[in-house]
Amino acid sequence: MLSIEDSIFMIIITGALIVGLLGNGFIGLVTCIDWVKKKKLTSIDYIFTSLAFSRISVICILEVDMILQIFYPDVSFASKIRVVNNLFWVLGNHSSSWFGTCLSVFYLLKIANFSHPLFLWLKWRIDRLTVPLLLLCCIISLLTFLALVMIVNSDDQLHITEEHNITELLYVSEFRQLTIFNIFGFMVIVPFAMSLISLFLLILSLWRHTKQVKHNAAGSRDPSTEAHVRAMTTVTSFVFLLFVYYLSYFLMASSYIVREKKLAVLFGETIAILYPTGHSLILLLGSNKLRQTSARMLMRVKTACMMQNLNFANRL
Repeated sequence: MLSIEDSIFMIIITGALIVGLLGNGFIGLVTCIDWVKKKKLTSIDYIFTSLAFSRISVICILEVDMILQIFYPDVSFASKIRVVNNLFWVLGNHSSSWFGTCLSVFYLLKIANFSHPLFLWLKWRIDRLTVPLLLLCCIISLLTFLALVMIVNSDDQLHITEEHNITELLYVSEFRQLTIFNIFGFMVIVPFAMSLISLFLLILSLWRHTKQVKHNAAGSRDPSTEAHVRAMTTVTSFVFLLFVYYLSYFLMASSYIVREKKLAVLFGETIAILYPTGHSLILLLGSNKLRQTSARMLMRVKTACMMQNLNFANRL
């Protein structure tokens, strides 16, 4: 029998799971349909698709961990099933963070205006560099994952040779595993810092552009300003949600020394799932193609429901 707290957390995170899977699944579906129709994808489509699939994996891993916390609270952090789940969390987490950073850098190079030779060189070549950059992100995430697998495996082998009583062995093993995963988890400070730099440069570019057009009749509503604002909204939401995500991760990591360990972890995971779910919804609303496609699909569903109701009424 679930407690009231467990039931509340389960309802919230399951609802977020459904919304996140639908949102990210819709992004992946739209880009795949475009690829089938046009036989090619744009740079932004590649980034959106990579983000969607990586965030689906993060959402599913968080849901699995939530189920373990609620239905199997006695499962140790160092147990095989928890270790495997956390290993894949690191993989999905790093890939999602790096893909989000690629999106931030892409918006910066496409929209911002700077005269530095290196910036101009990247700006002119960003469309050709997008796929290689995404592949590089995959390689970095995979190497991080493999390094973590080898460390965890060697750590397990070390425990087998050590002489401890079973209680002490489980405690030491759990503490070591937690420390290892924390170190690898916080390595995403690099893509986070790159996204912050991209946001700062976008703000600087907008400020310079606003000064240049302040006497223009178009004022602050010219296309370049609006493009800056849209890009800044997307990048700011990514940086903010990623920051909140890692605050929740810090809460889950510190739960080891908290009395109400289970409650702290459940609360942290409930906050954490806002990142892969919330930012994908912002991408849906911020992309004209995705927004228009979703509006058309909703209209078709509405029309189909109306026709079905009409047919049912005629039968009566």
